Amino acid sequence: MEKNIKIHDDKKKDEKDNSQEIKEYGQVTMEKDNDRIHCLTIIGQIEGHVCLPQQNKTTKYEHILPQLASIEESDDIDGLLLLLNTVGGDVEAGLAIAEMIASLSKPTVSLVLGGGHSIGVPLAVSAKYSFIVPSSTMTIHPVRMSGTVIGVPQTFEYFDKMQDRIVDFITRNSKINRDRLKKLMLDTGQLAKDVGTIVVGEEAVDEGIIDELGGIDKAINKLYKMIEEYKKEDI
Repeated sequence: MEKNIKIHDDKKKDEKDNSQEIKEYGQVTMEKDNDRIHCLTIIGQIEGHVCLPQQNKTTKYEHILPQLASIEESDDIDGLLLLLNTVGGDVEAGLAIAEMIASLSKPTVSLVLGGGHSIGVPLAVSAKYSFIVPSSTMTIHPVRMSGTVIGVPQTFEYFDKMQDRIVDFITRNSKINRDRLKKLMLDTGQLAKDVGTIVVGEEAVDEGIIDELGGIDKAINKLYKMIEEYKKEDI
């Protein structure tokens, strides 16, 4: 009887903790057959070294990085599901999060919902397997800079190196080759008064950026299969 009460209390505590995480950070932990998945959302703008106005929907990298470190070290978490709907944002902060996700030893799956624009592209490919829903879009463009910034040679060189870092990361973590990616980035025919390319759903898969077209059902099932394989290899 006491054991049943304790199990019930633990379940209520887990539900309360999940509810609090969803409210504060848009996160939840799911469980199936003793396999536990942590769901992490990246939405709005990626906020980095500069605080954005309060009315902006943001993902703060100083919140995400320690959570990822905790996921890596936790014996209670078996895999990470990354849900993305972002317009981009701070390049260095976004790339830092992407590198962190890519370096996790546990199974990871990403799902692009709505949009995975700009620095959202490296974030989408940072998982070991990626999905995109048919209606989602991804904007691929170079790192933008103003006329005053580009006038300083050292700053231009910095932006150029940053661009190379992004290209290298995307090509390392997806099937698209470097030349094709740079061609999409520098396309002058799609974005008015700007350069770049917008790819929608299946186009992102055809280009080799995203692994597969699919929604939440496919993403979760794929992650559980990856966890099962990961545990077999670990025995």
